[in-house]
Amino acid sequence: MENALTQTLQAMADPTRRAILQMLNAGDLTAGEIAARFAISAPSVSHHLSVLKAADLVASQRSGQKIIYRLNTTVVHEVLQQMMQLFAVGGSAPAANDTETSDA
Repeated sequence: MENALTQTLQAMADPTRRAILQMLNAGDLTAGEIAARFAISAPSVSHHLSVLKAADLVASQRSGQKIIYRLNTTVVHEVLQQMMQLFAVGGSAPAANDTETSDA
C-alpha cells in the first residue's frame, strides 16, 4: 500500500499531470483532446498519460481508433483518505529511525 501511495504522489508531482487530472475530472477525453490543450508534443502527453495510468489514476478504453481517458475516482478517493490519515490529529508518529536525517 505504501508503494502505491508513493507512486501516486510521484505521478501527481508534475504540473502537467495535475492539469490532465483536472481536465478528466470534468469528463472523459480522448488522447487527442488532451494533447490539443497543451503546447507540448503528443509523445510527451502520451508519456504523462502512461505515468498516470501506471499510478492507476486514469483508465483508458479504446473506441475505434481513439483512446478515451477517464479519471479513476476510486483511486483518487483512496489517496485522499490516506493523505488525511497521514495528518490526522492524534495519529501515531513514525518510528524514530524513519524520520532521522544524517548531517554527515
